[in-house]
Amino acid sequence: MTAEQVGINCPRFQAQESICVRLTEQTNAARTIAEKATAALELINAVQELLDCDEYDEQDTDCQYCHRFSALRKKTAALVLKVGTIAEQLGSPGM
Repeated sequence: MTAEQVGINCPRFQAQESICVRLTEQTNAARTIAEKATAALELINAVQELLDCDEYDEQDTDCQYCHRFSALRKKTAALVLKVGTIAEQLGSPGM
């Protein structure tokens, strides 16, 4: 499910969404561990801005969706980093 399908109506989320999509695409397209790690770290930073939002309202459905969607993206990027670390330890040049 994409953010468009959920329909998160938040200016802050909308501003970050294109950045997150681009970084996700870069992570997926990267051919080396270093390239994947760089994009994944940038993605973690981008979604952390949403997770740290000062205007978060746990009663607002848009805030709930934004927070959950961002947390999932962060977990996925962290998993990419973890797999990259394991691959480096095993001597693999790419993932």
